[in-house]
Amino acid sequence: MVELSQERARAIRAWPFEEARKLLGRLGGRAPKKGHVLFETGYGPSGLPHIGTFGEVVRTSMVRHAFSQISDVPTRLVAYSDDMDGLRKVPDNVPQQEMMARYIGQPLTRIPNPFDSSHASFGDHNNAMLRSFLDRFGFDYEFVSSSEMYRSGTFDDALLRVLERFDAIMEIMLPTLREERRKTYSPFLPISPVSGRVLYVPLLERHPGKGTIVFEDEDGTRAQVPVTGGHCKLNWKPDWGMRWHALSVDYEMAGKDLIDSVTISGRICRALGGTPPAGFNYELFLDQNGEKISKSRGNGLTIDEWLRYGTPESLALFMYTKPRTAKRLYFDVIPRHVDDHARHLELFHRQDNDQRLANPVWHIHAGDPPVEEQPLSYAMLLNLASVCNAADEAILWGFISRYLPGTSPETHPLLDRLARLAVHYYRDVVSKEKHYRIPDEKEREALADLAGRLDTLPDTATGEDFQSETYATGRDHGFEPLRTWFATLYEVLLGQPSGPRFGSFMALYGRSETLTLIRGKLACD
Repeated sequence: MVELSQERARAIRAWPFEEARKLLGRLGGRAPKKGHVLFETGYGPSGLPHIGTFGEVVRTSMVRHAFSQISDVPTRLVAYSDDMDGLRKVPDNVPQQEMMARYIGQPLTRIPNPFDSSHASFGDHNNAMLRSFLDRFGFDYEFVSSSEMYRSGTFDDALLRVLERFDAIMEIMLPTLREERRKTYSPFLPISPVSGRVLYVPLLERHPGKGTIVFEDEDGTRAQVPVTGGHCKLNWKPDWGMRWHALSVDYEMAGKDLIDSVTISGRICRALGGTPPAGFNYELFLDQNGEKISKSRGNGLTIDEWLRYGTPESLALFMYTKPRTAKRLYFDVIPRHVDDHARHLELFHRQDNDQRLANPVWHIHAGDPPVEEQPLSYAMLLNLASVCNAADEAILWGFISRYLPGTSPETHPLLDRLARLAVHYYRDVVSKEKHYRIPDEKEREALADLAGRLDTLPDTATGEDFQSETYATGRDHGFEPLRTWFATLYEVLLGQPSGPRFGSFMALYGRSETLTLIRGKLACD
């Protein structure tokens, strides 16, 4: 643990501390009337849980932890699901498309679960997937369902306030809408008593004294319903502002694409008598083609996909690093972040207090990073899995235990976990992208020479000896720049454009195995 006074914490430049100081200043350095500071993250469960939702929770948790270091005010974190929203379209990546299409417009928690019968609704299924991951990661949070908030009456007072302040809210919203939409817009979206759908219809009458609204239902009849008790929900910007007011939210971050929405919802919150939360706008994630990730299109990584190939800590590091910079979120970013986390963790235990507080792992592990021994990089394990065509981690351990005597899955559980992840990554990702090329005449001569040099080295030769001979071979055969020689080794021997430090890899894989690999490639026409 790092010894940290509140005074020292208030001088730290890491972005979670910057956000925590901003929040404390907004509160005037004191606890709010409710006695605690409420952090909120939002989740739209119309599609399968998106990894960006995890990003909001982990980043907000980092700010929350930093806040706890500069203030004694208690905190809570709410993960809020907008599961009362009507389904606008069927996501491409869910089963039973025809069945789902029959429920367009229905609240997500009223739509049958297309996956299985273990959850009552589509919304419940997606909520459970989110909670499962958050629980697995160990987040300290409270899950809140929009449907439950509306139906239980928790929002009733705030909804009646919206009805009272209807004109003020319309003054805020109408200038932001297209002319055609202005004619039919209402902050209230009644739930049809006939079809059960969320209706985007104009209001015919408002009765603040009775707490009701009148509208034309889908069958052409006039209907009057209370705005309370789950008979209505709010359009999303008024909903956001109402929620901030009703729950007294103090901090919530949002994507850069929602900057205008945050501003509008903040004005609505003030119109209701509340104070908008502090927060910041983070940049969006991009897919492998540099396009914005969409939940409905499913063109990004899911939480489960990342965890099949990488550690939870590596995902948290991805979220920590440069949150205001757009980043590619695709398979090829996982190995680097696994190894970067290990590097930061190894450095942490050799750093002084000030350096530790600037280290990402302090924020990832809530101020108490573990001591974990990782004698081999994930990148090295990936290359070993690739060259061995490994079907399981036991194959890798045959090489690992020879290279590192005394190691085993029992003595090094982290290394065993990484070996298993490396096999998954090789089989699912790397093997599909491998492309071996045939060496040209110059490259064949250099490879043959390298094999001869390696063969004559003594049995005590080390990885450094292998690396030196590899360098010398490339230099003597006129490869300029020398990196083109190493690119040749990777492309011919490993079927990939880049790879590990060759001498270290040879020490792990074995000299005789490497010679067999080289000579096998030379034997190919």
